Amino acid sequence: MPSHRSLRMAEAIREVVSSAILFEVSDPRVRSVTVISVEISGDLRNATVFVSIMGTPDEQTLSMRGLKHAAGFIQARVAARLQTRFTPALSFKKDDSVKKSIEISRLIDTAIASDRKPEVENPDANPSPEEDEDEVEVDD
Repeated sequence: MPSHRSLRMAEAIREVVSSAILFEVSDPRVRSVTVISVEISGDLRNATVFVSIMGTPDEQTLSMRGLKHAAGFIQARVAARLQTRFTPALSFKKDDSVKKSIEISRLIDTAIASDRKPEVENPDANPSPEEDEDEVEVDD
């Protein structure tokens, strides 16, 4: 389980990296990038930044290259904020959890809609027993 210090550092790194990507990185390749989370190694020397990138696979690849290119610049921003003896080396990984959750939500909505369709299309297919009792024919 991560220590309280490493969790605080991870949150601080996430804030600094998010801000730097949004306002300071001028690389045109870095677009539509959202920092999801940060994981720090036990010795606090390495940090993995998980990012979500919107766009086509080619645009995502370009954004990842831009992030790797700007890693030194972003790490300098992190060093200024943390003021520790060692600044964690940053590495970026693409996190597809947002896309997966959207896809799962779409699949659930589709399943719910398909379950409701038969009821709407043919409401007389399965009459309830109460309706059968009411429709008794009487011969006069």
